[in-house]
Amino acid sequence: MSRQMQAQRKKRVLVVGASCLLVAAALLGYVEIFTQGLDRLPARPCSGAVDRETAARALPAARSAEERGRLRQDRTDGDFLFSCYVRTSGGSVISGEVQPGDASTRTWRAAYASDGRLSEVAAGDISALTLENSSAVRVPCTPPGRKPGEAQQTHVLTVDARTIGETRVHGDELRQVLADFAYQLARHTYRTAGCQEARTFPEELPRLPGTE
Repeated sequence: MSRQMQAQRKKRVLVVGASCLLVAAALLGYVEIFTQGLDRLPARPCSGAVDRETAARALPAARSAEERGRLRQDRTDGDFLFSCYVRTSGGSVISGEVQPGDASTRTWRAAYASDGRLSEVAAGDISALTLENSSAVRVPCTPPGRKPGEAQQTHVLTVDARTIGETRVHGDELRQVLADFAYQLARHTYRTAGCQEARTFPEELPRLPGTE
């Protein structure tokens, strides 16, 4: 092989190598800039209420994401509302609200009975219902400023959570993520809102059928 041909071959190798490096850098840059928005959120978004990984299981990759958690509380009568959302730049959202209520397990369940196929799990007196894109959790709780005997049925925390827009997972897997998200909201609000009963929460609820 002549020196000229060797030089040309070496040049082609260098060009191909440089091109590969540029492509690799571009791909890495795309991943870093456009798909890791959720990874930049706090480890526990919404004032520490939920695990970031739980929200990331539900939401697709995005360039950026934002979160907010807020407790609005009236200590005089025990009313409060805790709200939480995680939203991506692509318009996908997972969110939930927690508030005090007065409902037995039966009447609480009946409120969701007409909304579609329900899946239910429980840990003691803590119950979770899941639908296609939403979940609800019920935890007995006497809020500050209330007396247990004042409830017509049972003082409780009720949580409603849902996703809006595109999701990373679907079906039973999405139901499980929503149940986990709603349960984390319930556990956090129970402590921060000052429910009167002492309670030890399990780390997580039992897994939904089909997701064990």
